[in-house]
Amino acid sequence: MKPNMAQLFGQVQKMQEEVEKIQKELENMTVEGSAGGGIVTVTATGKRKILKIQIDSEVIDKEDVEMLEDLIVAATNQALEKSQELEQEEMKKVAGGMLGNLPNGMKIPGLNL
Repeated sequence: MKPNMAQLFGQVQKMQEEVEKIQKELENMTVEGSAGGGIVTVTATGKRKILKIQIDSEVIDKEDVEMLEDLIVAATNQALEKSQELEQEEMKKVAGGMLGNLPNGMKIPGLNL
């Protein structure tokens, strides 16, 4: 029995809309991580972007706190970007077999594989 192409594309479109909705919601969600008993606290969005890093000023010279915080933000964001690239590459490996039957060049919007 052949699948109904209109129905299939409708399901794909609905899935794309749901993915986009979740991605927008993740931009406004935040999480916190801490280390050293609260000496360092990191706030990030659900989209893996660092918003803020706090370091207890009692552990380092107060004049260097801002510079250290900026360096930690930059290094953390770079690591998060590399993590996202790795995730996409791994997803391509898994989804490649599932989506391998699509005609050449056909892409599903919202699915970055």
